[in-house]
Amino acid sequence: MSTTKTVAVRLNGKDREVDTGHTVLTLLAELDLQPGMVVVELNRDILERERYADTEVHDGDSLELVHFVGGG
Repeated sequence: MSTTKTVAVRLNGKDREVDTGHTVLTLLAELDLQPGMVVVELNRDILERERYADTEVHDGDSLELVHFVGGG
């Protein structure tokens, strides 16, 4: 039996369970996303990149992640 606790979030329109204790920054790392290449909307507010490391992800949060794609 696993003792890892999770919280329910909505990530890009889909319900998902993530481990408790995540910040936005650690969640991005778990998703293999570079913080400088993503804009995060948390509960309908754009989150400043400087706040990713100290903003905790809580049960019921809604996150939209917008990826920047390079190319020419």
